Amino acid sequence: MAQQYPDWVWHNGSIKPWKDATAHVMSHALNYGSSVFEGIRSYATPSGAVIFRLTDHLRRLYHSAKIYDMVLPYSAEELAAATREVITRNRLTASYIRPLAYRGLGGFGLSADTPIDVAIAAWPMGPYLGPEALETGITACVSSWQRFAPNTIPAGAKAGGNYLSGQLIAREARERGFGEGIALSASGLLSEGAGENLFLVFDGALHTAPASASILAGITRDSLRKLARAEGIDVVERDLPREYLYLADEVFMCGTAAEITPIRSVDGKQVGAGKAGPVTRRLQELFFGLFDGRTRDQWGWLEKV
Repeated sequence: MAQQYPDWVWHNGSIKPWKDATAHVMSHALNYGSSVFEGIRSYATPSGAVIFRLTDHLRRLYHSAKIYDMVLPYSAEELAAATREVITRNRLTASYIRPLAYRGLGGFGLSADTPIDVAIAAWPMGPYLGPEALETGITACVSSWQRFAPNTIPAGAKAGGNYLSGQLIAREARERGFGEGIALSASGLLSEGAGENLFLVFDGALHTAPASASILAGITRDSLRKLARAEGIDVVERDLPREYLYLADEVFMCGTAAEITPIRSVDGKQVGAGKAGPVTRRLQELFFGLFDGRTRDQWGWLEKV
């Protein structure tokens, strides 16, 4: 089945038809991976469509751009308005949103001066790892590819070039018959999934790797930490060796696309009961409850379209 694209996209200051939002083949970003981006979701709620943590996502976009010396030609307020316009023009409620800033066509060479182009797209998207993943969980494997070492590529930036690492991890996992791959850091300790953060559960407490493990400290990860603590669930940030994946009571991945996806086995070894455990289930209830009114949004995360 052919991919169905939305009608409209925001590109360099204006709404235009999807097919017209193009970049030159010699754009710096296409040659060197010099882009920064965000993944955001909007959700349908009883009081209308909301964008989950739009302000925080755009703040991270500017932080990523700062690391790479990219001065965005639009304010955060302008990009927030553009995001809302894209959702409205495409008549979307629940959607995945992709703001993207990249070095366009200009000089040649790694340090060349180029314009900074900006685009925002949105489209309907279900569970990233499959429609059954949130319920039944997925299988995962530890990848043969490690994450980049500290002070090589900044893992704290959500940059396009970083995701070459994620592609290797994800494609290897698929080729081996697993639902997703898990990467170790350069130290040999747990890092994250191909494009998701990891949580392990031991004795009812959440354990997650620190930023020093070459992870992108995700906004969904931060949300779950706050939801868990408000629920009285302990959250521990610590170094985690690979074998703890096999010994944990529960393991799950999280991210804007993946939301909260249980892992039922790692490297063919069953995790816990081989299905989503009680802590994972409770966090799913708390997270998705934000959008149907079961969970009070005490942090101001739900921003109206």
